[in-house]
Amino acid sequence: MKLFGKLFNWYFGKRALPYWCIVLFDLLVCFVGGLFILWLRHPIMDFVEYWPQLLRTYTVYAFVNLIGFKVFHTYSGVLRYSQFTDLLRVMYAGVLSFVLAYCFNWLVIDFETTSLFYAMTGRMLFFVYLGTTTFLCGSRVVVRLIFENVLIAQTAQSALVYGTQAGAVSLTNEARNTKPVRFLIRGYVGDGRQRSSARLMGNRIYSVQEDLRSVIREKNIKAFLVSPLQHKAFLNNRELQDLLIGEGVKIFIAQNAAQWNKHSHEKVAMREVKIEDLLQRDEIQVDMKSVAALLTDRKVLITGSAGSIGSELVRQIAGFKPSELMLVDQAETPQHDIRLMIQREFPDQKAHVVVTSICRENHMEHLFRSFKPDYVFHAAAYKHVPMMEDNPSESVQNNVWGTKVIADLSVKYGVKKFVMVSTDKAVNPTNVMGCSKRICEIYVQSLDKAIKEGKIKGETQFVTTRFGNVLGSNGSVIPLFRKQLAEGGPLTVTHPDIIRFFMLIPEACKLVLEAGTHGKGGEIFVFDMGDPVRIADLAKRMIQLSGVPGVTIKYTGLREGEKLYEEVLSANENTLPSFHEKIRIAQVRSYEYEDADRDLKELNAIALRFDDMATVRKMKDIVPEYVSKHSRYEVLDKGRS
Repeated sequence: MKLFGKLFNWYFGKRALPYWCIVLFDLLVCFVGGLFILWLRHPIMDFVEYWPQLLRTYTVYAFVNLIGFKVFHTYSGVLRYSQFTDLLRVMYAGVLSFVLAYCFNWLVIDFETTSLFYAMTGRMLFFVYLGTTTFLCGSRVVVRLIFENVLIAQTAQSALVYGTQAGAVSLTNEARNTKPVRFLIRGYVGDGRQRSSARLMGNRIYSVQEDLRSVIREKNIKAFLVSPLQHKAFLNNRELQDLLIGEGVKIFIAQNAAQWNKHSHEKVAMREVKIEDLLQRDEIQVDMKSVAALLTDRKVLITGSAGSIGSELVRQIAGFKPSELMLVDQAETPQHDIRLMIQREFPDQKAHVVVTSICRENHMEHLFRSFKPDYVFHAAAYKHVPMMEDNPSESVQNNVWGTKVIADLSVKYGVKKFVMVSTDKAVNPTNVMGCSKRICEIYVQSLDKAIKEGKIKGETQFVTTRFGNVLGSNGSVIPLFRKQLAEGGPLTVTHPDIIRFFMLIPEACKLVLEAGTHGKGGEIFVFDMGDPVRIADLAKRMIQLSGVPGVTIKYTGLREGEKLYEEVLSANENTLPSFHEKIRIAQVRSYEYEDADRDLKELNAIALRFDDMATVRKMKDIVPEYVSKHSRYEVLDKGRS
């Protein structure tokens, strides 16, 4: 037993044996298998009597077998990872070897006078090669079973696969062929009711309606692999997600689920599920062909190109092959990353990457005069609520005055469409940041109105899009929670009841692009954000997903200017239907351009004095619905009606 154990550990401790070892192994299997078949038909005394002739005959057959092995490369695979294709090669080699041995048997051996070789009938020769081929295939199956059930079982995670169709089969094959083997498939989970005898690839098929908790515990399941064809069904099954997370099972989904189909031959690339995946909702379908028709071969300027939204806009717009891109952001290192991304992913795209502030009027004038963009996507803004509460003057100069600079230059240099990224915090604002974005909305809408009324000469159409929080953006709650988890906790939440709307960054950018396609100017586009998410529940879910023990949640209290919940539309605002059933157009109070322009100039003049109270007081005058919450500026609301 000790010798066997040493041989076992020696073999499976190697990545693969050299091919000559496999050839010798196969020859030995053929020799033993051939003797076994003869023993079934002849008494043992015949072996003793004809042993010299039998040995010479089997030596010839060994050379014949070597020809079959060489032609079909039966030794090129790794025995422990043998697949059906490997067994087919062995079968083809067996057929060829039988034909060659049969020819030798009848052309060389004289049945009546031979004493040199052991003469076998064609029938006996057929059974010998049938037996040896079976032994060769069986040896590979046995080696693989030993490897999977003894060695892999010690290192790989026992897994269930969600799905019973082509995607599950491809996923299983990929799991088995990946080296080293990460997952040992123990069963499949289907959506419908399953017979207890139902099996796929040798494993039981369970129903999602069964007591999966017992199955997970009984089979010590550590991983749950979601078939690409079941991707959406799984993301919509909150009950199944909670069961798996509660049992400490790691969930893996296909990276290429959206592109994968049963007729493709793409590999199923798996990755561990992230909280962003579990917060997904039905994605808004966007007419990207119209977007492509609008932007292809056009000059596009993107402000805030290094930010979360801006960088995704760059990726998506570059895919439509504009003639040139002008990318503006004041963050040097992230802008450098954008430059490298363009060179790597879109090497043929002509792009100008500029490091500057949108508030630098002379520089921006130079860029517009030299570049002459057809379309402007304005994503540049300071966005962190607590930071802007402490720095209202900077919020005004960057968010408000910077927007005015870009908007005015767009009109002056004949930009066709100006699309601005706004926020749900602009609705009934309770903080400086939200109010600054509402003032931006007021200005660009008033400018669009003045152009349409002929008060200002120009052709630019101004369109605004309002978003909730984007998943995984810089400084958002999810990256913060990940950092806190890595440090062992606690996870900090401001209030047990605080809720937020979330959306995916790519989806947000598609909405911006569609607004640019369909907007006629003057609209504020909002859309169905789905159900709000309680941040405390999000924190608990991330703790469960992480598997880090003992992490707690710490409530820190609402920050300055923070709401318990965000609104997409004010209670005083109505909406109209748009080109898409889930996208609405907000009907807000209109402002005259002369008033908006005067107010912005006065506000900026005050902001340049860095008088926080005076700056915020003027902001409240421009936006009467701005009422501060949990902020030092609440004193300014006293006496206001």
